[in-house]
Amino acid sequence: MIIDTLDNLNKYAALNPLFADVIEFLNSHDIQTLEAGKYPIKDKDLFMNLQVAAGRSKEAAFLETHIEMIDIQIPISCAETFGYTPLCDLPDFEYNTEKDITKYGDTKPQTYVTVNPGQFAIFFPQDGHAPCITDEPEIRKAIFKVKA
Repeated sequence: MIIDTLDNLNKYAALNPLFADVIEFLNSHDIQTLEAGKYPIKDKDLFMNLQVAAGRSKEAAFLETHIEMIDIQIPISCAETFGYTPLCDLPDFEYNTEKDITKYGDTKPQTYVTVNPGQFAIFFPQDGHAPCITDEPEIRKAIFKVKA
């Protein structure tokens, strides 16, 4: 997991060849004004979901992991708290191949971190994360799905 400001995202471009395309997309599009929806960037290897999701409490949030994709999550409308547990500490649960997600039911995160607008969080396949934790009724956010 990486947390930093958007101004520093370019410092992580060497971690994955598609990260440069995320940076280019952010430099050429104003995610503040884009409508909710899916934005294809590089076929199935890179796309952005701009979504408005219901805010969740820590109790209602659930941990998830992805095998095929890396998440770069950017809160837009308000601060977003993420629960975190490394994959090696998570129990076995069924993986949904079609949606590239494992949901960990009632397993609670080991720790929490808050990411503000203007910042981002990168979750790699080894990072269990519980998104959308906020006191707000909904959160507007961008999620870049990057082929791992």
